[in-house]
Amino acid sequence: MGLVHETDYGTPASKAEKQVTLTVDGFEVTVPEGTSIMRASMEAGIAIPKLCATDMVDAFGSCRLCLVEIEGRRGTPSSCTTPVADGMVVHTQTGRLKDIRKGVMELYISDHPLDCLTCAANGDCELQDMAGAVGLRDVRYGYEGGNHVKARDTSGEQNARWMAKDESNPYFTYDPSKCIVCSRCVRACEEVQGTFALTIEGRGFESRVSPGMHEQFLASECVSCGACVQACPTATLTEKSVIEIGQPEHSVVTTCAYCGVGCSFKAEMRGEELVRMVPYKDGKANRGHSCVKGRFAYGYASHKDRILEPMIRDSIDQPWREVSWDEALTFAANKLRAIQFEHGRESIGVITSSRCTNEETYLVQKLTRAVFRNNNTDTCARVCHSPTGYGLGQTFGTSAGTQDFDSVEDTDVVIVIGANPTDGHPVFGSRLKKRLRQGAKLIVIDPRRIDLVKSPHIRAAHHLALRPGTNVAVVTALAHVIVTEGLFDEAFIRERCDGDEFQDYVEFAADPAHSPEAVEAVTGVPAEELRKAARLYATGGNGAIYYGLGVTEHSQGSTTVIGIANLAMLTGNIGRRGVGVNPLRGQNNVQGSCDMGSFPHELPGYRHVKNPEVRSIFESLWGVEISDEPGLRIPNMLDAAVEGTFKGIYIQGEDILQSDPDTHHVSAGLAAMDCVIVHDLFLNETANYAHVFLPGSTFLEKDGTFTNAERRINRVRKVMSPRNGYADWEVTQLLANAMGANWSYKHPSEIMAEIAATTPSFANVTYELLEEKGSIQWPCNDTTPEGSPIMHVDGFVRGKGRFIRTEYVATDERTGPRFPLLLTTGRILSQYNVGAQTRRTENVVWHEEDLLEIHPHDAEQRGVKDGQWVKLASRAGETSLRAKITDRVAPGVVYTTFHHPVTQANVITTDYSDWATNCPEYKVTAVQVGPSNGPSDWQTQYQELSDRSRRIEAAE
Repeated sequence: MGLVHETDYGTPASKAEKQVTLTVDGFEVTVPEGTSIMRASMEAGIAIPKLCATDMVDAFGSCRLCLVEIEGRRGTPSSCTTPVADGMVVHTQTGRLKDIRKGVMELYISDHPLDCLTCAANGDCELQDMAGAVGLRDVRYGYEGGNHVKARDTSGEQNARWMAKDESNPYFTYDPSKCIVCSRCVRACEEVQGTFALTIEGRGFESRVSPGMHEQFLASECVSCGACVQACPTATLTEKSVIEIGQPEHSVVTTCAYCGVGCSFKAEMRGEELVRMVPYKDGKANRGHSCVKGRFAYGYASHKDRILEPMIRDSIDQPWREVSWDEALTFAANKLRAIQFEHGRESIGVITSSRCTNEETYLVQKLTRAVFRNNNTDTCARVCHSPTGYGLGQTFGTSAGTQDFDSVEDTDVVIVIGANPTDGHPVFGSRLKKRLRQGAKLIVIDPRRIDLVKSPHIRAAHHLALRPGTNVAVVTALAHVIVTEGLFDEAFIRERCDGDEFQDYVEFAADPAHSPEAVEAVTGVPAEELRKAARLYATGGNGAIYYGLGVTEHSQGSTTVIGIANLAMLTGNIGRRGVGVNPLRGQNNVQGSCDMGSFPHELPGYRHVKNPEVRSIFESLWGVEISDEPGLRIPNMLDAAVEGTFKGIYIQGEDILQSDPDTHHVSAGLAAMDCVIVHDLFLNETANYAHVFLPGSTFLEKDGTFTNAERRINRVRKVMSPRNGYADWEVTQLLANAMGANWSYKHPSEIMAEIAATTPSFANVTYELLEEKGSIQWPCNDTTPEGSPIMHVDGFVRGKGRFIRTEYVATDERTGPRFPLLLTTGRILSQYNVGAQTRRTENVVWHEEDLLEIHPHDAEQRGVKDGQWVKLASRAGETSLRAKITDRVAPGVVYTTFHHPVTQANVITTDYSDWATNCPEYKVTAVQVGPSNGPSDWQTQYQELSDRSRRIEAAE
């Protein structure tokens, strides 16, 4: 086992189809037209020395190390900026070139500290490597070191050219003394990340990288994605973990456990100690990029708050008692059996995790169906993307995104509706920004001015700042314009869609009641702006729609998803690169948890439990009879618990008390149960009401697979032993066997084999194929044995695309004199979901608490000042938090995040939900805001309850 080495070809690959052949040092090599000489040489196995070149970014040609000679041409051009030509003859090693390179390296070394033995980059320094590559043995110039030492002139004044290290960023250090001004970090920030936070300031010996106007990194616009650190060829930008631990000695490729982008990383290790996470260039979701969470926020895995021993208690007012695994599992099994004996088979259930692997989630739903013998299984998708499953299933025939992330490179017009990719899905957000800088047009539909509306070098063509809750009216108005102005793709519709349903939909959409002018008073979107946006999407070329929880978390979430699908079918934007309907999934494996049969009405592969042919597949394999009655959804479980008929639950990796709506109702349901089993890393908020706590394992401690938002099945590989003793799939198996099952899985690959044998879309998926291909996008079956990057290419999964009417029905949640403002919620870049992981890392530097964004007009009316405590109240409850006055939100709208349990934003949200799926209406809550003296009474009481509930008896 060693480090996974990735070849750096110096410049990006050319996408040209035409091939050209050249000769490099006597060897012929054939490459795509437009390839650089440097890359062509690397393809032939000939490495040309370089410092400013890396295949992460476009060629720059500043370091002058990569010079070559070309027969028939004068001079010594840089190989990174010179494209190949057919018949070209290149020499990379001549006496002349050797002398030039040595001279160049001497100049670099003359202005660089020679502390290699104690430098953190020793062994991983390209400057050091290149000095060896060019054979540099002496430096003829005196070492001035103006940038690098606390030199003082004759008057005793400190040399102005010296700069101290910048240690402000919690994850990396900036040492200007090591900077060779190659600009790789600057270019990575611009081209890869798209933040434009870095620049080169000064001239000559005073040249250096700067993160802003004399700012430190922490105070600058830097988003800590790590692209600059990854690009740096010296120790100028270095991870603090490398400085503290040393260079890694082996690495394992695995998949990030944060958002639904599904980035691949090399976990670089020393023994079982994680040194750093490095984005994997061959990762097809992230292409070598990362965000602050995946790159740096892994410290929660070793945080002191982690619970590593099983714990039990008879009632929630007692302290926890640490016990052995056997005692905890026996205690839990006896409790669950007793509940079913007294209250019936349907009295217990499970909630699967969207943070755990496919294999683990599959076992949890199998637990309820094959061991508990009911269908009471649900997942966090209930409260996020369940409307995606319903809406896309009804219109297209399958409940998943239609494209891969690479497809964005070919789009011409992008609609982003109810999503904030730069915060929620930042690596995809960077790829989207790159395409926008290349000329694609953007339409943002969001009540808040997200960064994509305007940020460095990009600006949305249209921002439709709609009132929360009016998504359906806006989407239908877009369709109205397309239909009445004849902008629809008649040929596509005739060939691919149901004609009768199309005619019915056209009649509906063309109704003047759905015109932009008619709905302007409801939506707040200027009619002419909406018309222009509709025309742009319909006529601007390849049109792609990306949406998030701002679409689904509404009482009409499913209707909006159907409306989005209608728009794509109307314009023919389905079934090829650069188009499609793409839900941006929130958690790392929320797609996979749905695929694995976590919903109470569906077995794995989205097949209804009413279907006897489907049940028989699992019954013959599992040796049990499966109920044909759909089980309870999460809200139904809580309702039944309050009523006294639902008494026990096993919750793997979810914190429903913090993440689900109407916290008072959730706590009442949990408190009414006789046995709540929480299986997690930390004593989360739900564990306040638990009787059994089973320690969980992090993604670093297990094998398995995650499925990202583009249906990509990625391997998760164990890089260290589980600190709690077991991977999560093993814990579920132990619980099942404690209840009388006889499961005997030895490795997650055996579970995947069972998934493949029972689930058509996973039919050909094996660990061997994943090792060979790196990743696969389902469906992966006999028709598409290597997976399906793009869906619905020749026809829809359901046959003909189905147009469905999308009547706007105003939410029951209305503003009025008592609650005149509308609250909507979302995420911030540095934090993730309920914050259980990111709050236990240095990411809190950027976000210590949830804040309430409020428009200056609304703040002035209420006497609210910036940073002041305010009370946020709805008909469901109230909480207090600090105000942030900003015009990012419109008058009448307030916004907050939900990352910190001390705020408990879901105390405010109501029990209204989507008509089809019960997805909560997080995004529309009528509220009032006013000055406050600090935390509310409820917050104080909850904190006392939480402190009591977290007591752990001292071990004897």
